[in-house]
Amino acid sequence: MKRKELYIFIISLVTLFALNKVFMNVNNAEYIENTEMVNHKHVSSEKLVDNVWKIVKENYYDATMNNQNWNRWKDRYDGKIKNDEDAKVAIETMLASLDDPYSRFMSKQDYNDQNTSINSKITGIGVNIATNAGKVHIVNVIEGTPAQSANLQAGDIILDIDGKDAGGLSVSEVANLVRGPENTFVQLTILRNSDKFTKRIMRKEIKIKTVKSSVENKIGYIQITSFIGSTTPNEFLEAIEKTKNTEGLVIDLRGNTGGLLPNAVFIANLFIPNGKIVSIVGRNGYKYDIQAQENDFEIDKPLVVLIDGGSASASEILSGALKDYHRAKLVGTTTFGKGMVQRIIPLENETGLNLTVAKYLTPAGTDINKKGIKPDVEVQFTEKNLRNRDDVQLKTAKNILTKMISQK
Repeated sequence: MKRKELYIFIISLVTLFALNKVFMNVNNAEYIENTEMVNHKHVSSEKLVDNVWKIVKENYYDATMNNQNWNRWKDRYDGKIKNDEDAKVAIETMLASLDDPYSRFMSKQDYNDQNTSINSKITGIGVNIATNAGKVHIVNVIEGTPAQSANLQAGDIILDIDGKDAGGLSVSEVANLVRGPENTFVQLTILRNSDKFTKRIMRKEIKIKTVKSSVENKIGYIQITSFIGSTTPNEFLEAIEKTKNTEGLVIDLRGNTGGLLPNAVFIANLFIPNGKIVSIVGRNGYKYDIQAQENDFEIDKPLVVLIDGGSASASEILSGALKDYHRAKLVGTTTFGKGMVQRIIPLENETGLNLTVAKYLTPAGTDINKKGIKPDVEVQFTEKNLRNRDDVQLKTAKNILTKMISQK
Protein backbone atom coordinates (compact mmCIF):
# COMPACT_ATOMS: atom_id res chain seq x y z
CA MET A 1 0.00 0.00 0.00
CA LYS A 2 1.38 3.40 -0.97
CA ARG A 3 1.75 6.19 1.56
CA LYS A 4 -1.06 8.23 0.02
CA GLU A 5 -3.36 5.21 0.28
CA LEU A 6 -2.34 4.74 3.92
CA TYR A 7 -3.21 8.36 4.63
CA ILE A 8 -6.64 7.89 3.04
CA PHE A 9 -7.04 4.75 5.15
CA ILE A 10 -6.48 6.57 8.45
CA ILE A 11 -8.83 9.39 7.48
CA SER A 12 -11.47 6.75 6.75
CA LEU A 13 -10.73 5.11 10.09
CA VAL A 14 -11.19 8.36 12.00
CA THR A 15 -14.43 8.99 10.12
CA LEU A 16 -15.62 5.50 11.04
CA PHE A 17 -15.15 6.23 14.75
CA ALA A 18 -16.74 9.65 14.47
CA LEU A 19 -19.88 8.16 12.93
CA ASN A 20 -20.22 5.51 15.62
CA LYS A 21 -23.04 6.78 17.80
CA VAL A 22 -23.12 3.73 20.05
CA PHE A 23 -20.41 5.26 22.16
CA MET A 24 -21.52 8.89 21.85
CA ASN A 25 -18.81 9.69 19.32
CA VAL A 26 -16.06 8.09 21.41
CA ASN A 27 -13.30 8.27 18.85
CA ASN A 28 -10.25 8.54 21.04
CA ALA A 29 -8.45 7.29 24.11
CA GLU A 30 -8.38 10.72 25.70
CA TYR A 31 -9.13 13.49 23.27
CA ILE A 32 -11.48 14.52 20.45
CA GLU A 33 -9.47 15.50 17.40
CA ASN A 34 -11.56 18.52 16.33
CA THR A 35 -9.85 21.52 17.91
CA GLU A 36 -12.52 23.92 16.64
CA MET A 37 -15.10 22.59 19.09
CA VAL A 38 -15.26 25.67 21.30
CA ASN A 39 -18.63 26.79 22.62
CA HIS A 40 -18.62 30.59 22.65
CA LYS A 41 -22.18 30.83 23.94
CA HIS A 42 -22.31 32.55 27.32
CA VAL A 43 -24.62 31.37 30.09
CA SER A 44 -24.89 32.18 33.76
CA SER A 45 -22.57 30.39 36.15
CA GLU A 46 -25.54 28.60 37.72
CA LYS A 47 -26.77 27.42 34.31
CA LEU A 48 -23.29 26.05 33.55
CA VAL A 49 -23.45 23.90 36.69
CA ASP A 50 -26.91 22.64 35.74
CA ASN A 51 -25.72 21.73 32.24
CA VAL A 52 -22.74 19.78 33.56
CA TRP A 53 -24.97 17.89 35.99
CA LYS A 54 -27.21 16.80 33.10
CA ILE A 55 -24.33 15.86 30.78
CA VAL A 56 -22.70 13.68 33.44
CA LYS A 57 -26.01 11.99 34.27
CA GLU A 58 -26.64 11.07 30.63
CA ASN A 59 -23.12 10.16 29.54
CA TYR A 60 -20.94 8.90 32.42
CA TYR A 61 -19.87 5.31 31.77
CA ASP A 62 -20.92 4.05 35.21
CA ALA A 63 -24.71 4.25 35.28
CA THR A 64 -24.65 3.87 39.10
CA MET A 65 -22.62 7.09 39.30
CA ASN A 66 -20.24 5.45 41.77
CA ASN A 67 -23.17 3.92 43.68
CA GLN A 68 -24.84 7.22 44.50
CA ASN A 69 -28.07 9.02 43.68
CA TRP A 70 -26.88 11.63 41.21
CA ASN A 71 -30.13 13.56 41.68
CA ARG A 72 -28.82 14.69 45.06
CA TRP A 73 -26.63 17.18 43.20
CA LYS A 74 -29.38 18.61 40.99
CA ASP A 75 -30.57 21.39 43.30
CA ARG A 76 -27.65 21.37 45.73
CA TYR A 77 -26.30 24.73 44.55
CA ASP A 78 -29.49 26.57 43.64
CA GLY A 79 -29.11 30.23 44.55
CA LYS A 80 -25.52 29.72 45.72
CA ILE A 81 -23.59 30.16 42.46
CA LYS A 82 -22.63 33.82 42.10
CA ASN A 83 -19.66 33.68 39.69
CA ASP A 84 -17.51 31.38 37.55
CA GLU A 85 -15.26 30.45 40.48
CA ASP A 86 -18.31 29.25 42.44
CA ALA A 87 -19.36 27.22 39.40
CA LYS A 88 -15.91 25.67 39.13
CA VAL A 89 -15.94 24.61 42.79
CA ALA A 90 -19.46 23.17 42.50
CA ILE A 91 -18.67 21.21 39.35
CA GLU A 92 -15.40 19.87 40.73
CA THR A 93 -17.20 18.80 43.93
CA MET A 94 -19.81 16.89 41.91
CA LEU A 95 -17.14 15.22 39.80
CA ALA A 96 -15.08 14.31 42.87
CA SER A 97 -18.01 12.22 44.11
CA LEU A 98 -17.48 9.91 41.11
CA ASP A 99 -14.03 8.98 42.46
CA ASP A 100 -12.70 9.12 38.90
CA PRO A 101 -9.30 10.78 38.38
CA TYR A 102 -9.91 11.23 34.64
CA SER A 103 -13.22 13.08 34.68
CA ARG A 104 -12.52 16.76 35.17
CA PHE A 105 -13.83 20.22 34.45
CA MET A 106 -11.67 22.40 32.22
CA SER A 107 -11.57 26.15 32.58
CA LYS A 108 -11.19 28.29 29.49
CA GLN A 109 -7.40 28.14 29.86
CA ASP A 110 -7.39 24.37 30.48
CA TYR A 111 -9.59 23.79 27.44
CA ASN A 112 -7.37 25.97 25.28
CA ASP A 113 -4.28 24.09 26.50
CA GLN A 114 -5.98 20.78 25.62
CA ASN A 115 -6.59 21.89 22.05
CA THR A 116 -3.07 23.26 21.80
CA SER A 117 -1.72 19.82 22.76
CA ILE A 118 -3.72 18.19 19.98
CA ASN A 119 -2.03 20.58 17.56
CA SER A 120 1.32 19.35 18.94
CA LYS A 121 2.30 22.78 20.22
CA ILE A 122 3.21 23.82 23.75
CA THR A 123 4.79 26.88 25.27
CA GLY A 124 7.77 26.10 27.46
CA ILE A 125 11.52 25.65 27.31
CA GLY A 126 11.94 22.30 25.50
CA VAL A 127 13.03 19.57 27.91
CA ASN A 128 11.78 16.05 28.62
CA ILE A 129 11.96 15.10 32.28
CA ALA A 130 11.67 12.06 34.52
CA THR A 131 11.60 11.52 38.26
CA ASN A 132 13.60 9.04 40.30
CA ALA A 133 13.89 8.81 44.08
CA GLY A 134 12.19 12.18 44.41
CA LYS A 135 14.60 13.94 42.05
CA VAL A 136 13.66 15.58 38.75
CA HIS A 137 16.08 14.65 35.97
CA ILE A 138 16.30 16.19 32.52
CA VAL A 139 16.16 13.19 30.16
CA ASN A 140 16.87 15.11 26.98
CA VAL A 141 16.85 18.61 25.53
CA ILE A 142 14.93 19.31 22.32
CA GLU A 143 17.01 20.86 19.57
CA GLY A 144 16.46 24.50 18.71
CA THR A 145 14.67 25.33 21.96
CA PRO A 146 15.31 27.84 24.77
CA ALA A 147 16.63 24.98 26.93
CA GLN A 148 19.32 24.21 24.38
CA SER A 149 20.22 27.90 24.12
CA ALA A 150 20.52 28.00 27.91
CA ASN A 151 22.92 25.02 27.72
CA LEU A 152 20.74 22.71 29.79
CA GLN A 153 21.87 19.10 29.40
CA ALA A 154 20.55 15.58 29.77
CA GLY A 155 21.37 14.40 33.27
CA ASP A 156 20.87 17.80 34.90
CA ILE A 157 18.73 17.74 38.05
CA ILE A 158 16.10 20.47 38.53
CA LEU A 159 16.21 21.53 42.18
CA ASP A 160 13.62 24.31 42.14
CA ILE A 161 11.38 26.23 39.75
CA ASP A 162 10.81 29.93 40.41
CA GLY A 163 11.83 29.31 44.01
CA LYS A 164 9.56 26.28 44.50
CA ASP A 165 11.32 23.10 45.60
CA ALA A 166 10.96 20.49 42.82
CA GLY A 167 11.85 17.56 45.07
CA GLY A 168 9.02 15.05 45.33
CA LEU A 169 6.92 16.67 42.60
CA SER A 170 5.41 14.53 39.85
CA VAL A 171 6.39 14.94 36.21
CA SER A 172 3.08 16.67 35.44
CA GLU A 173 3.47 19.06 38.38
CA VAL A 174 6.96 20.02 37.22
CA ALA A 175 5.77 20.43 33.64
CA ASN A 176 2.95 22.74 34.74
CA LEU A 177 5.41 24.93 36.62
CA VAL A 178 7.92 25.09 33.77
CA ARG A 179 5.34 25.83 31.08
CA GLY A 180 3.67 29.22 30.80
CA PRO A 181 2.76 32.05 28.44
CA GLU A 182 5.10 32.74 25.56
CA ASN A 183 7.84 35.33 26.17
CA THR A 184 7.61 34.99 29.95
CA PHE A 185 10.53 33.75 32.04
CA VAL A 186 11.02 30.74 34.28
CA GLN A 187 13.95 30.47 36.69
CA LEU A 188 15.45 27.02 37.32
CA THR A 189 18.05 26.00 39.86
CA ILE A 190 20.09 23.19 38.33
CA LEU A 191 22.44 20.62 39.83
CA ARG A 192 25.02 19.24 37.39
CA ASN A 193 27.36 16.75 39.03
CA SER A 194 28.46 18.78 42.09
CA ASP A 195 27.83 22.22 40.56
CA LYS A 196 24.68 24.18 41.38
CA PHE A 197 23.63 27.15 39.24
CA THR A 198 20.58 29.17 38.20
CA LYS A 199 19.17 29.72 34.71
CA ARG A 200 16.54 32.30 33.76
CA ILE A 201 14.95 31.08 30.53
CA MET A 202 12.35 32.70 28.29
CA ARG A 203 9.47 30.42 27.31
CA LYS A 204 8.76 30.00 23.62
CA GLU A 205 6.37 27.97 21.49
CA ILE A 206 7.82 24.47 21.15
CA LYS A 207 6.83 22.83 17.90
CA ILE A 208 6.89 19.17 18.70
CA LYS A 209 7.38 16.22 16.44
CA THR A 210 5.73 13.29 18.14
CA VAL A 211 7.81 10.67 16.29
CA LYS A 212 11.60 10.45 16.07
CA SER A 213 13.73 7.81 14.37
CA SER A 214 17.30 6.69 13.87
CA VAL A 215 19.23 3.69 12.49
CA GLU A 216 22.15 1.85 14.06
CA ASN A 217 23.65 -1.45 12.88
CA LYS A 218 20.59 -2.48 10.87
CA ILE A 219 18.31 -1.76 13.85
CA GLY A 220 15.69 0.92 13.48
CA TYR A 221 14.71 2.98 16.50
CA ILE A 222 11.35 4.81 16.52
CA GLN A 223 10.27 6.87 19.51
CA ILE A 224 6.64 7.96 19.78
CA THR A 225 6.51 10.69 22.42
CA SER A 226 2.73 11.15 22.22
CA PHE A 227 -0.34 9.97 20.32
CA ILE A 228 -2.06 13.33 20.77
CA GLY A 229 -0.79 15.03 17.62
CA SER A 230 -2.94 15.04 14.50
CA THR A 231 0.29 14.59 12.50
CA THR A 232 1.44 11.47 14.37
CA PRO A 233 0.33 8.93 11.70
CA ASN A 234 2.20 10.72 8.93
CA GLU A 235 5.24 11.19 11.17
CA PHE A 236 5.23 7.46 11.90
CA LEU A 237 5.05 6.63 8.20
CA GLU A 238 8.03 8.91 7.62
CA ALA A 239 9.92 7.05 10.36
CA ILE A 240 9.06 3.72 8.74
CA GLU A 241 10.40 5.03 5.45
CA LYS A 242 13.65 6.17 7.09
CA THR A 243 14.11 2.76 8.74
CA LYS A 244 12.97 0.65 5.78
CA ASN A 245 16.38 -0.95 5.22
CA THR A 246 16.69 -2.21 8.79
CA GLU A 247 16.21 -5.82 9.89
CA GLY A 248 14.30 -5.08 13.08
CA LEU A 249 12.61 -2.23 14.97
CA VAL A 250 12.58 -0.86 18.51
CA ILE A 251 9.50 1.25 19.24
CA ASP A 252 9.93 3.43 22.32
CA LEU A 253 6.69 4.26 24.17
CA ARG A 254 8.31 5.22 27.47
CA GLY A 255 6.77 8.30 29.00
CA ASN A 256 4.09 8.40 26.29
CA THR A 257 0.93 9.20 28.25
CA GLY A 258 -1.43 8.60 25.33
CA GLY A 259 -3.63 10.61 22.99
CA LEU A 260 -5.90 9.88 20.05
CA LEU A 261 -7.14 6.31 19.83
CA PRO A 262 -7.21 6.29 15.98
CA ASN A 263 -3.47 7.04 16.01
CA ALA A 264 -2.77 3.97 18.17
CA VAL A 265 -5.09 1.77 16.11
CA PHE A 266 -3.53 2.93 12.85
CA ILE A 267 0.01 2.13 14.00
CA ALA A 268 -1.06 -1.22 15.49
CA ASN A 269 -2.71 -2.09 12.17
CA LEU A 270 0.66 -1.75 10.38
CA PHE A 271 1.93 -4.70 12.44
CA ILE A 272 -1.34 -6.59 12.93
CA PRO A 273 -2.97 -7.17 9.51
CA ASN A 274 -6.18 -8.74 10.74
CA GLY A 275 -8.12 -9.42 13.91
CA LYS A 276 -9.30 -7.36 16.84
CA ILE A 277 -7.06 -4.46 17.93
CA VAL A 278 -9.06 -3.16 20.90
CA SER A 279 -12.53 -3.46 22.39
CA ILE A 280 -14.53 -0.51 23.71
CA VAL A 281 -17.10 -1.22 26.43
CA GLY A 282 -19.76 1.46 26.86
CA ARG A 283 -22.11 2.59 29.60
CA ASN A 284 -24.60 -0.25 29.28
CA GLY A 285 -22.00 -2.99 28.85
CA TYR A 286 -22.25 -2.97 25.07
CA LYS A 287 -18.92 -4.01 23.56
CA TYR A 288 -17.63 -2.77 20.24
CA ASP A 289 -14.58 -4.44 18.72
CA ILE A 290 -12.31 -2.30 16.58
CA GLN A 291 -10.92 -4.60 13.91
CA ALA A 292 -7.76 -4.27 11.86
CA GLN A 293 -8.48 -3.03 8.36
CA GLU A 294 -7.29 -5.15 5.47
CA ASN A 295 -4.40 -3.58 3.59
CA ASP A 296 -1.39 -4.58 1.53
CA PHE A 297 1.07 -2.84 3.82
CA GLU A 298 2.33 -5.02 6.67
CA ILE A 299 5.54 -4.61 8.65
CA ASP A 300 6.75 -8.10 9.51
CA LYS A 301 10.17 -7.27 10.95
CA PRO A 302 11.11 -8.46 14.45
CA LEU A 303 9.85 -5.91 16.95
CA VAL A 304 10.68 -4.85 20.52
CA VAL A 305 8.62 -2.24 22.38
CA LEU A 306 9.93 -0.18 25.29
CA ILE A 307 7.40 0.65 28.03
CA ASP A 308 7.43 2.09 31.53
CA GLY A 309 5.15 3.50 34.22
CA GLY A 310 4.61 6.60 32.10
CA SER A 311 3.23 4.60 29.16
CA ALA A 312 -0.53 5.04 29.38
CA SER A 313 -3.82 4.92 27.51
CA ALA A 314 -3.13 4.90 23.74
CA SER A 315 0.38 3.58 24.47
CA GLU A 316 -1.21 0.67 26.29
CA ILE A 317 -3.64 0.06 23.45
CA LEU A 318 -0.71 -0.33 21.05
CA SER A 319 1.57 -2.31 23.36
CA GLY A 320 -1.32 -4.46 24.61
CA ALA A 321 -2.34 -5.43 21.09
CA LEU A 322 1.24 -6.21 20.05
CA LYS A 323 1.73 -8.34 23.18
CA ASP A 324 -1.55 -10.26 22.84
CA TYR A 325 -0.71 -11.22 19.26
CA HIS A 326 2.88 -12.12 20.27
CA ARG A 327 3.94 -9.60 17.66
CA ALA A 328 6.52 -7.89 19.86
CA LYS A 329 8.61 -8.38 22.98
CA LEU A 330 7.89 -5.76 25.64
CA VAL A 331 10.88 -4.48 27.61
CA GLY A 332 11.01 -2.08 30.57
CA THR A 333 8.60 -1.75 33.49
CA THR A 334 4.84 -2.16 33.98
CA THR A 335 2.74 0.47 32.23
CA PHE A 336 0.56 3.02 34.00
CA GLY A 337 -2.76 1.19 33.78
CA LYS A 338 -5.23 3.63 32.22
CA GLY A 339 -7.94 1.56 30.61
CA MET A 340 -10.64 4.22 30.53
CA VAL A 341 -11.89 6.25 27.57
CA GLN A 342 -12.59 9.96 27.86
CA ARG A 343 -14.67 12.23 25.68
CA ILE A 344 -13.98 15.96 25.66
CA ILE A 345 -17.27 17.82 25.71
CA PRO A 346 -17.26 21.54 24.89
CA LEU A 347 -19.29 23.58 27.36
CA GLU A 348 -20.61 27.12 27.33
CA ASN A 349 -18.33 30.01 28.30
CA GLU A 350 -15.49 28.37 26.30
CA THR A 351 -14.99 25.75 29.01
CA GLY A 352 -14.98 21.96 28.67
CA LEU A 353 -15.57 18.65 30.37
CA ASN A 354 -13.27 15.65 30.13
CA LEU A 355 -15.65 12.80 30.96
CA THR A 356 -15.06 9.06 31.20
CA VAL A 357 -17.59 7.45 28.86
CA ALA A 358 -16.25 3.91 28.36
CA LYS A 359 -13.42 1.50 29.11
CA TYR A 360 -11.29 -0.56 26.76
CA LEU A 361 -9.99 -4.10 26.73
CA THR A 362 -6.97 -5.57 24.95
CA PRO A 363 -7.60 -8.07 22.11
CA ALA A 364 -7.44 -10.93 24.63
CA GLY A 365 -10.17 -9.25 26.68
CA THR A 366 -7.83 -8.03 29.42
CA ASP A 367 -8.89 -5.03 31.52
CA ILE A 368 -5.61 -3.24 32.28
CA ASN A 369 -7.11 -0.36 34.26
CA LYS A 370 -5.16 0.25 37.49
CA LYS A 371 -3.09 -2.86 36.66
CA GLY A 372 -1.04 -1.92 33.64
CA ILE A 373 0.72 -4.21 31.18
CA LYS A 374 3.73 -6.17 32.41
CA PRO A 375 6.79 -6.33 30.18
CA ASP A 376 8.11 -9.64 28.90
CA VAL A 377 11.53 -8.57 30.18
CA GLU A 378 11.63 -6.23 33.17
CA VAL A 379 14.50 -3.74 33.31
CA GLN A 380 14.65 -1.08 36.01
CA PHE A 381 16.72 2.11 35.93
CA THR A 382 19.11 2.65 38.82
CA GLU A 383 20.26 5.99 40.16
CA LYS A 384 23.65 5.25 38.61
CA ASN A 385 22.06 4.60 35.20
CA LEU A 386 20.33 7.98 35.28
CA ARG A 387 23.39 9.81 36.54
CA ASN A 388 25.57 8.32 33.79
CA ARG A 389 22.85 8.66 31.12
CA ASP A 390 23.04 4.90 30.66
CA ASP A 391 19.85 3.77 28.91
CA VAL A 392 20.03 0.17 30.05
CA GLN A 393 16.46 -0.47 28.88
CA LEU A 394 17.27 0.51 25.31
CA LYS A 395 20.48 -1.53 25.41
CA THR A 396 18.51 -4.58 26.56
CA ALA A 397 15.91 -4.03 23.84
CA LYS A 398 18.60 -3.90 21.15
CA ASN A 399 20.27 -7.06 22.48
CA ILE A 400 16.95 -8.92 22.46
CA LEU A 401 16.16 -7.65 18.98
CA THR A 402 19.55 -8.75 17.69
CA LYS A 403 18.82 -12.28 18.91
CA MET A 404 15.36 -12.20 17.34
CA ILE A 405 16.87 -11.15 14.01
CA SER A 406 19.44 -13.95 14.12
CA GLN A 407 16.71 -16.50 14.81
CA LYS A 408 14.41 -15.32 12.05
